[in-house]
Amino acid sequence: MYARLVPFALAAVISLPTLADEASVKKAIESKLERTVTSVTKTPYLGLYEVYVDGQIVYTDDKVSAVLLGSLIDGKTMKNVTDERMQKLTAIKFSDLPLPQAVRQVRGDGKRVFATFEDPNCGYCKKMAKEIAKLDNVTIYIFLYPILSPDSLEKSNQIWCAADKAKAWNDWMVDGKTPAGKGDCDTTAVKKNIELGRKLAINGTPTVFFADGERIPGALSLAKIEQKLSQAQAR
Repeated sequence: MYARLVPFALAAVISLPTLADEASVKKAIESKLERTVTSVTKTPYLGLYEVYVDGQIVYTDDKVSAVLLGSLIDGKTMKNVTDERMQKLTAIKFSDLPLPQAVRQVRGDGKRVFATFEDPNCGYCKKMAKEIAKLDNVTIYIFLYPILSPDSLEKSNQIWCAADKAKAWNDWMVDGKTPAGKGDCDTTAVKKNIELGRKLAINGTPTVFFADGERIPGALSLAKIEQKLSQAQAR
């Protein structure tokens, strides 16, 4: 997760005056990392500032005398503060998703809604597809996101060009039946999904978005999906 910032993991002492606010820390950290910082927030821990940059969280002090990578754990509750903050920082407005670019599946009354970004060659996606197959009363929007190999793009195009996109997706992901289509229709939607995924800093599949905007990376169990669907509906 932190690979892009690893060169900055070493404590780098620099000659700067004491910094008094988030804006000053933001300016200093951008100069040090040579990256655009999305946000800086003062934490209640050890005088540290949370810096959100390149879709990741790092921590620093008011002098930017060191840049720390890794999870921040609350000593009283033992909760992973970094994970909780990442859920909030990476949340989206679900209604902003371009749903016509997704493969749409509706089961039962379709009232519960979530979206996923998936690569057809992703083993974890196939594992989750088998879990999703057990859901009822749900609408699922699957954004084809071929990032693993050239063959991923070919399969995504074949699925998108199928007469029944949802069936072609499930045939491959759940039953292992290779898509039979030629992938020669208008596949602009797949290209746009790749651009969208990059914009949203989606670096792995599956990545799931629920109706409340929360993003959860990685394959989810049926129980976790049910839990999140219930929580999103309650809000």
